Amino acid sequence: MSDARPKILIVGGPEDSAADIQRAVGEGFQVVHAPQGAALLSAVGGDPSSLVGSLEELLARKNQPTTDPKQAWAVALLNAIGEGACLARADGEPIWSNDFYMGIDEDTRHRLKAVAAEGAAWLNEQGGNAESMPARRFDIPSPDGSRLFEVLVSSVAARVPASVQGATSAPPAKPGQPKQVVDHVAVVVRDVTAANRTRMRIDAIDRAGSELVRLEATTIRKMNVIERLKLLETKVVRFSRDLLHFDHFGIRLLDERTAKLELVMAHGLPSEYDAFDIYARADGNGISGYVAATGQSYICHDAQRDDLFLPGVHGARSSLTVPLRLHDKVIGIMNVESQQPHAFSDDDRQLAEIFARNVALAVHMLDLLVVERTETNQTISGRMSHELSEPLADILHEVEVLKRRIAAEPEMSSHVTKIQADVEAIRRRLQDVAAGPTSLLGAEKALAVKTIDPDLAQRHVLIADDQPKIRRIIGDVLRNRGCTVVITEDGAQAITELEKSARGEAPMFDLVVSDIKMPDRNGYEVFAAARRIKPELPVILMTGFGYDPHHSIVRASQEGLQDVLYKPFQVEQLVELVRKALKFGGRDGITAAS
Repeated sequence: MSDARPKILIVGGPEDSAADIQRAVGEGFQVVHAPQGAALLSAVGGDPSSLVGSLEELLARKNQPTTDPKQAWAVALLNAIGEGACLARADGEPIWSNDFYMGIDEDTRHRLKAVAAEGAAWLNEQGGNAESMPARRFDIPSPDGSRLFEVLVSSVAARVPASVQGATSAPPAKPGQPKQVVDHVAVVVRDVTAANRTRMRIDAIDRAGSELVRLEATTIRKMNVIERLKLLETKVVRFSRDLLHFDHFGIRLLDERTAKLELVMAHGLPSEYDAFDIYARADGNGISGYVAATGQSYICHDAQRDDLFLPGVHGARSSLTVPLRLHDKVIGIMNVESQQPHAFSDDDRQLAEIFARNVALAVHMLDLLVVERTETNQTISGRMSHELSEPLADILHEVEVLKRRIAAEPEMSSHVTKIQADVEAIRRRLQDVAAGPTSLLGAEKALAVKTIDPDLAQRHVLIADDQPKIRRIIGDVLRNRGCTVVITEDGAQAITELEKSARGEAPMFDLVVSDIKMPDRNGYEVFAAARRIKPELPVILMTGFGYDPHHSIVRASQEGLQDVLYKPFQVEQLVELVRKALKFGGRDGITAAS
């Protein structure tokens, strides 16, 4: 008795999957596993050869409705699979095909006929049991190149009668198996255009990622921190625009200490995009905060209907936000916006995630270069101080011996005293260099100058640095040259002083000198406050050995900053920059250290 239960056909995959589905749906359904073309056709019902006959019969009356339930189910199934299906003779001539196959253009179908014949010939060369033969795979582009099809040719074999076995050209069967010949093939056609296009884009992004992280030593060595970051930014903008077609995007990096997302790169976004603070929190910080907190990408299809969306681009209607991951750690986010609703697909998300991983790695490598520079300079200066301490001590000892012997000779005694002073100066300068960012070079000499400089006289200067020694040296040097100085010990105090001057409660500043790394507000925040209050107010930023944990340098450089002073620097270098800033800074709206 035939099984009247509805059939569920599992095409391809492991055979165990059919058993799992059978257990899940219960005994009310019959689950059949079909690994290859012959099994696919026979699973619809009956012997392969009889099914071939029934399909030939179907072909002969293709335009007539069928009353045979088995044939109706076969046709419905093969039209519903979303792929082209064709039964063809060994010469490639189609016997039956489904609607998808018939919808393919005629030139491509002509090529499919040749492919079917080639596949049948190859399958016959393989010999053996038809159901165990692997399918032959082909890639067939359409004539105009707009579509790409993946074609699988599988065997549909019937037993060869003993009377004609000797006439066949098929190779001998394996021991214990009846000899078979492939006289029909099943041709399955899949449109892989979109998948192939996505694969090509992924390959292009992989190549772009390799270029992002490729840092030629000879080139990078000649660049300062800003130039390196600008090089990276140029590449990121170019690849985002050319490969991903992202015209409006921003990249924010996570400040681990405060959980704040600092904007470090922006393209095609208005200045107010960074008007409010965003933190890596799932609630109350928009989509960017959510993605940074959860590590999950987010597509906003319609900004007007999404409560998480915080606007960036004027008239933005949709957005895509992906995390910047370094291994399993989120170090920031990339946010892309569009003025069209539903502008981003899941493919865009996948490609953006791949690109974002490369951006995260490139940024991390630049950070490592800065850290390496900091540690190397500190190590070298400390080692030099240690190595020179003993010979300097010997020189001072010999100076004491000479002073006792020539005490009665004033002229010689003054020379020896000068040698002693120089040795002491060398020792102090070595100590200053070894102290690194906590000290400045040439401070004694600069402090000794107490002549009023006409370019500095009566100019109002704001100094912000959390190192007492640094701010004291800078303040005293500038006062000695004629400046009126206001000193603050952190960024928050500096911003308060700027706001007081904006309200008229204190004189307007002519210059701001600020450290980058401070415990509350960083150098960029001081810089941004100065620009808001007085756009032409010149600002000089300082940092130890180029260390910039908040990425103040790249953010300020995007708004006009050209360079930065790296501690320990010569105090006279700062004086020269201050003079230049006060003399010319107002013309360009910003003056930077060099």
